[in-house]
Amino acid sequence: MPHDHPHPAGHNHPHDGDHLHSHMHHADDAADLQVLATQFIDGFLQAKDKTSYLRLAGVAFERPGVSGPSALKLVDVQLTTEWQVGTASPSFGSRELSYLPFPGAMVRERTNMALVYVSMDEKQTLDIRDFLLARKQEIES
Repeated sequence: MPHDHPHPAGHNHPHDGDHLHSHMHHADDAADLQVLATQFIDGFLQAKDKTSYLRLAGVAFERPGVSGPSALKLVDVQLTTEWQVGTASPSFGSRELSYLPFPGAMVRERTNMALVYVSMDEKQTLDIRDFLLARKQEIES
């Protein structure tokens, strides 16, 4: 989450408005993005009118294609659920993974969302986190 760092006097000063200057670390950015994605997915699931929800969120129903002259059209919203039952990471000084299975209480559900666009020439799948990151950057600039 965002937080201020102690800096020499005068660093936390108003810029083009009355806000304080603060920094986001990469782990904070990822955690913030995951919260946004979770809230976005929850809102989509609860929305009675899914199309209006997407429009209000700024989801494009058409986007330019890469390989052809025709625009891609939004045709599907894809939701996938995964259950993290353990973790694996590189072991020090070995090609083997260090594997830690989770006890039942630590198993976590993760739901991911993607926007699926198609044209006569191609198909693109846009992960909701990429969409939210781009929207966040648009809003902040």
